[in-house]
Order: sequence, then C-alpha cells, then structure tokens
Amino acid sequence: MPGRLMLLDSASLYFRAFYGVPDSVRSPDGTPVNAVRGFLDIIARLVTTYSPTDLVACWDDDWRPQWRVDLIPSYKTHRVAQVVEGAPDIEVVPEALEAQVPVIREALAAVGIVIVGAAEHEADDVIGTLATRARQPVDVVTGDRDLFQLVDDSRDVRVIYTARGMSNLEVVTDETVVKKYGVLPQQYADFATLRGDSSDGLPGVAGIGEKSAAGLLATYGDLPGILAAADSGEGGMSAGVRAKIEAGLPYLAVAPTVVGVVRDLDLPEVDARLRPLDESAKADAAGFAGRWGLGGAMTRLIDALDRVEAG
Repeated sequence: MPGRLMLLDSASLYFRAFYGVPDSVRSPDGTPVNAVRGFLDIIARLVTTYSPTDLVACWDDDWRPQWRVDLIPSYKTHRVAQVVEGAPDIEVVPEALEAQVPVIREALAAVGIVIVGAAEHEADDVIGTLATRARQPVDVVTGDRDLFQLVDDSRDVRVIYTARGMSNLEVVTDETVVKKYGVLPQQYADFATLRGDSSDGLPGVAGIGEKSAAGLLATYGDLPGILAAADSGEGGMSAGVRAKIEAGLPYLAVAPTVVGVVRDLDLPEVDARLRPLDESAKADAAGFAGRWGLGGAMTRLIDALDRVEAG
C-alpha cells in the first residue's frame, strides 16, 4: 500500500505558530523563536496524529503573484506593505516573525524535511500541483478554505483544516464540504468566485452570497452553466439573478483563474520521505536547537520521526 503524503501550507502554519506561542519564547541571544518552536511542534503533532510517510513544506515563493494582480488588482491589496517593481511585493509581516522565517527553513533542513516553492506562484499552487500528481493518499494541512477545491474522496485527498486551532483539527472530505456549503469540492472554486472573499480582496458578484451561489451551482452545475443560463434566459433563472450575473461579467471573466489553484506547475521531483534521523543528524539537530533555544520542540519532532514506519 502506498504511504500518505502530507502537504503543509507553511506560511499558514507558521503564522498560526507565531500568534499561538508567546513572544517571550526567545533564543539565548534574545531573538524571538516562538514561531520556530510552534511550527516544529505543529509538525510533530501532525506526524504523530496522521502518520504520513512523506511530507513537503510548501512555500510562498511569491505570496501575491503579479499575474493574479493583473487580473484582479484588489487581490490581497490590504496585506501589501510595499509594492516592489519587478519582484514580489512585500507582505505585512511582523518583524519578529519575518526574522524567524530563515530559521524555520534551517530547522526543517536539520530534520530532513523538504521545502518546495515555485517562482511567481503561491504555496497553494505548489500544493495543488503536488496533490494532483500524487499517486498516493494526500493530506493538505492549511487554515485556508480555498484549498477545499482540492478535496477528492475518489483519490483520497483530504484537507486537515486548522482554522479552529491545533487542538480542534477538522478532517475535510467531500461530505464535509457539502455539509458546510452545499456544493461539491469540484464546485468550490466556482462557489468562492461567485461569493467572493474579502480576506483575499475578491469582490465576488454583487448580490450573490453563499446560499445563492450554492443554489445556482446546484441548478446549473458550474460557472459556465450559470453563464450560459444567464445569457440565454433559459433554465428558469430569474431576471434579478440574470441582472446580477450580467453586471458581474467582467469580474467573472478573470476571477476563476485567480481563485483556482494551479495544478500543473513544472516542479522538481523531490524525495519527501520522512525518515528517522541517524545519530549524527540527531546531534546536529540538537546542536542547532541549542543555539536557537528551541527547547523540547526539536526533541519532540525528532521523536515523532523516530516513530515513522518504514515502507
């Protein structure tokens, strides 16, 4: 039987760690390491609870790709600290967290966890591509409901949803998405497009909320079906809804590309297998943990890796 691949929405998790662990947690030289320690503990807990055999820390090489902004200029605008010409814009990130991101990367390297990112793309796109090409069951760990579009019971692709906290994780399957929103996972991107999402700067179609978006998808199947019904005037669509759809046509022409995760990136083949560390690697990881004051977090992750089944 193939093992299970776990894909981490890394930024989502280290932001959660930063705000969930007191900033009084510091290295011997006084540098905050609360996000580092919290992130390592999150991974240890995930590995222990869900027993993945493979794990990838998926990275935002570009958290706000220009090609998405070109299509919808408001995309994530409220999170921009500085616009950078010809390079990824600078996100609003607390200085104490920004300083820890390189340390997080070093900590992952110390325990053999591979990091994968892609130029001009978000971690969501890396996750979408790896989940799509996987030939094994997949768990996507995120606090971002946009990734519900990847859920697929037929391929055993689940989302481990962290929005309610690490002590209240939710395993999202086809049934979960239907119960929450009244749509199938494969309809979720169209649902999110219609509804919009203020947290991502996506306006949605004015006058179309969650219930009406779900109702339209139940009736017409997908966004092309909705657009066809609005254009033809057939299929029982009311004049009021048709008017809303027609008013939103410029947005609907581009939003699906912004909302939909990319599933066909040219990513390198990586060895994502989780393995217990040998004694030399354990000593190196312990030395790293000592220099940064990571306390028991590194030990707990090493112990979790020791329990990973070979195979």
